[in-house]
Amino acid sequence: MRVDVLTLFPDTMNAIFGESILGRAQKKGILHLEAHQIRDYTTNKQNQVDDYPYGGGQGAIMQADPLYRCWCAVQDDIGGHAHTVYMSPCGKTFTEEDAKRLAKLDNLILVCGHYEGIDQRFIDECVDEEISLGDFVLTGGELAAMAVTDAVCRLVPGVLSESACYEDESHWNGLLEYPQYSRPEVWHGMAVPPVLLSGNHQMVDRWRKKQSVFRTRERRPDLAERIQLPHKTRAEKKFIAELESEWEEYKHERSHSDAEKMD
Repeated sequence: MRVDVLTLFPDTMNAIFGESILGRAQKKGILHLEAHQIRDYTTNKQNQVDDYPYGGGQGAIMQADPLYRCWCAVQDDIGGHAHTVYMSPCGKTFTEEDAKRLAKLDNLILVCGHYEGIDQRFIDECVDEEISLGDFVLTGGELAAMAVTDAVCRLVPGVLSESACYEDESHWNGLLEYPQYSRPEVWHGMAVPPVLLSGNHQMVDRWRKKQSVFRTRERRPDLAERIQLPHKTRAEKKFIAELESEWEEYKHERSHSDAEKMD
């Protein structure tokens, strides 16, 4: 997969892209990640990429022409059209489902805005969709582009050692991930749940599924409303019955733990 980022700060982004898992995937030839300096495509001596908005207002906006020239150069290098995303607080909130969808593409272009945004005409002509990380505003699109790149590229086959590395994590199946523990068995008076020390993988798996459902209900009721648990077989019905009977106990334990923290 190839991801190209149009930005005013390519050195920062290329440095991140060359590290850790993404860096190793590039060395293996699985990924091609590159950030492009928009200023290189200006036609003035000052390399100016912004100007005051028509109609007045605070600040300046990025001009359409430098962005368009940079975008065209990347398209020419690719040899065809690449799905283009503008990182914008006006866009659709990015989700794991979006990451799965974008990871299936061969080529992806991410556009990083700055100042008060970019000329709408570039968006109308070149952008396929706008994506936001959430209901807040950043000083530029670079951090958002890095997050999207990481979320998308880790799903590309071969980037992680196996699919289980991401299929067992938060949001993959609509649930939050269960709590995790490591050594020592007791830390600051808190012990690892006994079931995780039992060696019974079936019991461990069952405990983790329940914890995922409970954690989602507690922290993200909006996601919990969309949970679709299988309930056709006798075992599935028994599991759901256990969930409901243990839910009140889970809430009581959590409220007791929160009260102790307050003390």
